[in-house]
Amino acid sequence: MTEMTRSAVMGMQGVSEKTRSLLTKLNLCYAGVAALALVNLYLLAHMAFAWRAAQGQDEAALAQQRVAMQAAEIARRPLEGLDEKLKLANEDADRFYQRRLPFAYSQVAGELGMLAKKQDVKLTRVQYAESPLLEHSAGELTEVRMDASLSGDYRALVLFVNGLERDKTFFLINGVALTGQQSGTVGLRLKLTTFLRPATAKESSEKSVLQPTADDSASGGEPR
Repeated sequence: MTEMTRSAVMGMQGVSEKTRSLLTKLNLCYAGVAALALVNLYLLAHMAFAWRAAQGQDEAALAQQRVAMQAAEIARRPLEGLDEKLKLANEDADRFYQRRLPFAYSQVAGELGMLAKKQDVKLTRVQYAESPLLEHSAGELTEVRMDASLSGDYRALVLFVNGLERDKTFFLINGVALTGQQSGTVGLRLKLTTFLRPATAKESSEKSVLQPTADDSASGGEPR
């Protein structure tokens, strides 16, 4: 064996010994620790990404909650003081009933007759029909529908209609129709609506509530 061959063999033996020394248990532990460190770094990076994503979702959820709370606040505002508003509305309705709604047919007929006389028109016929409203409840009203025929000067009839709209007694005009004209006299047909309210104790004692009879409605006459 030559000197060069002997040197090569000895070199290979030295490398093998170094390899075996590196593969000791301690070196294997170091390698394991390094691998675990890499895994931990990977997991930490993954957790960081997940945390950022969760934080973004939380911010979106918080924004949605803020929008919902603002919408609820806006919806709540009209309801503030609702009890007081209802009380005031009921008081206004009671005042309207007492001031502008009649409690007897005689009041309705009397008001129509007064307006006709004031404007110098002739009230030839009034037919009444009623329809109860809000039955079995406090403040029951009765709807009264009227079909009235009048005649007179055209201007006087216009003033009569205007007077109905402005009268203290509530009259709702549902229809107006001219029925003819002869010798300067114009015929007018009106469809009206008003409401009868219950009479108070004082009103009942002072004046009885008059109702139209069946003959009145059939013949088109005014209530007696």
